[in-house]
Amino acid sequence: MADKTTLQYTAEHEWILVDGSTATVGITAYAAEKLGDVVFVDLPAVGSTVAEGKVVGEIESTKSVGELFAPVNGTVVEANSAVVDTPELVNSDPFGDGWLIRVEFESLPELLSFDEYSKLVGE
Repeated sequence: MADKTTLQYTAEHEWILVDGSTATVGITAYAAEKLGDVVFVDLPAVGSTVAEGKVVGEIESTKSVGELFAPVNGTVVEANSAVVDTPELVNSDPFGDGWLIRVEFESLPELLSFDEYSKLVGE
């Protein structure tokens, strides 16, 4: 996946990699660390319509349950079945194989840069 300094971020601890009109979405290493060991991931079905800021999935860990929010309005074009089958990928490779969904979108909302996100989480 891309260098985390070139990604865009949400205040809900998701990262976004934009490729044309497709956004690949995952959770940040900060979020994965706060969740603890991820044991279950529930993602939206391909073809689902998602709305920016709305819950589209769930990430369960041994400590808690976290929600996955859609960072954009659009249609899910791919859900990462590898993280459904092997949820620990979210912890071991959050910026790579642990990505969650790909969404086709028409426009991007205002997102955070790496520096802005780093300040938000105090890193």
